[in-house]
Amino acid sequence: MGQTIAEKILSEHAGHPVKPGELIIAKVDVAAVQDGTGPLTVQEFKKLGVDKLHNPERSILFIDHASPSPRKELSNTHKVLREFAKEYGAVLSDVGAGVCHQRLVETFVNPGEILVGADSHTCTSGALGAFATGMGSTDIAVAMALGKTWLKVPATFKIEVTGDFQKGICSKDLMLYLIGLIGADGATYKALEFCGDTIENMSMSERFTLANMAVEAGAKAGLFATDNKTKEFLKERGREDKFRLIEPDEDATYERVIKIYAEDVHHTVSCPHTVDNTKSVELLKDIKVDQVYVGTCTNGRIEDLRIVAEILKGKKINSDLRMLICPASKDVYLKALEEGLIKTFVEANATVLPPGCGPCVGVHAGTLADGEVCLATQNRNFQGRMGNTNGEIYLASPYVAAYTALNGYISAE
Repeated sequence: MGQTIAEKILSEHAGHPVKPGELIIAKVDVAAVQDGTGPLTVQEFKKLGVDKLHNPERSILFIDHASPSPRKELSNTHKVLREFAKEYGAVLSDVGAGVCHQRLVETFVNPGEILVGADSHTCTSGALGAFATGMGSTDIAVAMALGKTWLKVPATFKIEVTGDFQKGICSKDLMLYLIGLIGADGATYKALEFCGDTIENMSMSERFTLANMAVEAGAKAGLFATDNKTKEFLKERGREDKFRLIEPDEDATYERVIKIYAEDVHHTVSCPHTVDNTKSVELLKDIKVDQVYVGTCTNGRIEDLRIVAEILKGKKINSDLRMLICPASKDVYLKALEEGLIKTFVEANATVLPPGCGPCVGVHAGTLADGEVCLATQNRNFQGRMGNTNGEIYLASPYVAAYTALNGYISAE
């Protein structure tokens, strides 16, 4: 019987063929935490009574959610991670290096591997043909100690996208369209496997956006077959030797097949306070915006910043709002500097932040005032997500974010 991508990777790591619904123990290639979840992982790891990490070179601690720290309590948690990294030889990605999910695809994860991370958007790395999923801090402690984890093999939804997008439509629009279609819990504990000529024609950046938001439909993982674009991405990152062909069998069995025609996807926005509360931009043209935020592990890559810079170049953002732009990693920031994008943003009166997660998770930088509206390129708009339960968050693509910043209301032209 043929297997899906998820089943193939999990079979290899379990040491035997697996099927959906089966509980397995699988080898782990990469384990990661961030500064919000990492201190508990450290605490639980030390309770296990082991004296070393199973694979320190691939146990990564990221300081990105409060980067740099806005208060002493968070500074103390950062200290815990830095000291643990030194004591056990784990890899530390410190302040300014970037958002964990972007750093993982840039440097640490390869096709055919299993990545477990104490953060729900760990699924981003699935675009590299890896089984990447979020778990609790205690599970990650065990994975770091033993080099293995337990999980239930998910059934797979096949998401087949064909055709060409209309002008200005981004993969973010596609993902919001899909989540609006199936609901925020429509793929709970399933693997989403993306395919079709539209997906094949996408850049790796666009694929990362789709994989990143798989969890917003409740999915355990978002997966892509590897191809020449995957290989080229790995080559650019010095890991061409890590490329593997990862693809489903032709006779793989899927629990559900969802077919989407790219030309049917319009500029899509998630309205407060759930990601599946989606509407087209045309229906929101009267929504005045106080803050526009471009960045995060969803849309903070160089390709996203290029879209925004092209629209903003030679113009000023609307005087009634503020615009925050946050590159997803140090490498993205440097590239944006080299290409003159940062200059364009500053001249447009936008504020450029250091790489990190601060505004997205409401830790610092960009907290909304009571009653304020933010349009963001992030992946989540739950009530209170940006630090104030009395704020409202709309989710959209970088394209929509740029035009909204110019006009002062939600718009795509």
